[in-house]
Amino acid sequence: VIMVDLNPEACAKGKATIEKSLSRFVRKEKMTQEQADEVAARVTTSSELEALAAADFVVEAIIENEAIKRDLFAKLDSICRPDVILASNTSSISITRIAAATHRPEQVVGMHFMNPVPIMKLVEIIRGIATSDATFETTCELAERLGKVISGSKDYPGFIVNRILMPMINEAFYALYEGIGTAEDIDSGMKYGTNQPMGPLTLADFIGLDTCLAIMRVLHDGLGDTKYRPCPLLVQYVDAGWYGRKSGRGVYNYAEG
Repeated sequence: VIMVDLNPEACAKGKATIEKSLSRFVRKEKMTQEQADEVAARVTTSSELEALAAADFVVEAIIENEAIKRDLFAKLDSICRPDVILASNTSSISITRIAAATHRPEQVVGMHFMNPVPIMKLVEIIRGIATSDATFETTCELAERLGKVISGSKDYPGFIVNRILMPMINEAFYALYEGIGTAEDIDSGMKYGTNQPMGPLTLADFIGLDTCLAIMRVLHDGLGDTKYRPCPLLVQYVDAGWYGRKSGRGVYNYAEG
């Protein structure tokens, strides 16, 4: 595995996160220390995109911004071998439009891993309008080799999971915005009333409020229905830099852990 980030510090942080995750599996006796060391040794890092010239399959997982993704895919198209599949981990952006930035649209596919990836089983695989059968089947085979469960989706805004999930999170923000209940009340009601592992506002903080807002805007712009209008409170939190766990403050305050 070649892990690339333009920021060398991010590469080091990513490698450390992988090793921490592996050590957790060792503690839970799901793998031996020798196996964990072997896995960690197979991961190399680079701050140069050109390192991906050696890749057989590429998965992009950068910021949820279409223009930046299209620019990256155009660069990957010129770096990677002609037979290499380029996959995007986007949670909502059109695979068709990303693919159009390359000269290999038939080899571009969506490969949306649910977060946290080491624990969640699902991978949503999205076919753009030009994605070939061979590309789709190869991507499915890779996901299965990783021990994942596959959900296939057509290329429409939000795909399947976020088309259903994000309006629920957005509605939870409206409930908070309108004072129907406290954040704790809303989360407790949904967690225990619908048997979810966490409430929608806690989940939003975990995902990142900026990501939730970006997806709601993709749904609203792409489908043109007012029911997808982002809640003003969600917009305000993002404007304030309250992105959730990653920034230390979202719906809840994580500054003190």
